[in-house]
Amino acid sequence: MAGLIDTHAHLDFDRFDEDRDEVIQRAFDGGLEAIVTVGTNFKSWEAVWEIVQGDPRIFPIMGYHPCELNEVDETNWPELVAWLKEHRPVAIGEIGLDYYWDTVPHEKQYEYFRKQIHLAQEMELPIAIHCRDAYPDCLRMIREECPNGVRGVMHCFSSDRNHAEEAVELGLHISFGGPLTYKKNDDLREAAASAPLDRLLIETDSPFLAPQAFRGKRNEPAHVRYTAEKLAELRGMDFNELAQATTENAKRLFQLGAN
Repeated sequence: MAGLIDTHAHLDFDRFDEDRDEVIQRAFDGGLEAIVTVGTNFKSWEAVWEIVQGDPRIFPIMGYHPCELNEVDETNWPELVAWLKEHRPVAIGEIGLDYYWDTVPHEKQYEYFRKQIHLAQEMELPIAIHCRDAYPDCLRMIREECPNGVRGVMHCFSSDRNHAEEAVELGLHISFGGPLTYKKNDDLREAAASAPLDRLLIETDSPFLAPQAFRGKRNEPAHVRYTAEKLAELRGMDFNELAQATTENAKRLFQLGAN
């Protein structure tokens, strides 16, 4: 049976504090090959770094989430960049735009989205993009900042086929999580069914967005299987074929075998 990779989890979050080791073990016992865990601010980066030191099958993504940008300004940005260069994650993320919570002025979100895109280019790393209620602006900015295309992923994709196609044209992968299993998500399912196989990734975004079977409960990396099963069903594919493709895509994008 082909293994799976959860390409976006938040293992440092406090909802895992009481049983983090058991959650990780359950994921690998359930057939996962790797977990990519994401830090969203400096404190989170430090916690993520500690977690990945404990298991070679866990890999870090680090960056400033758009909702965390009130912690960042021009005085501490150079120190943060130096920290990232020293610890070198497999991608810069999750970065992007969030108009849903709207806790950070849009101009500041634009500024640090650009800064982190350029940092990823400088470090020759992919980007992991957070986009909530902001797809037109997010895709426009990527096109402007990366005229020759970009390596990266639209994390927890939540829009329609048109936006998915535009993201793929820009060079991005499309990652699907638990919402793919929800009953009223036809636009998302159409996007998942039509996206190129070599650009598909799967994730949990745990502890959030549990699949339908666990909806309302804490999500965890082992549950990525439910998204993989739904994705295979939507595409009329054998589960193992889908698992192998998404795992190879993740390894290639994040160069996991090179870390």
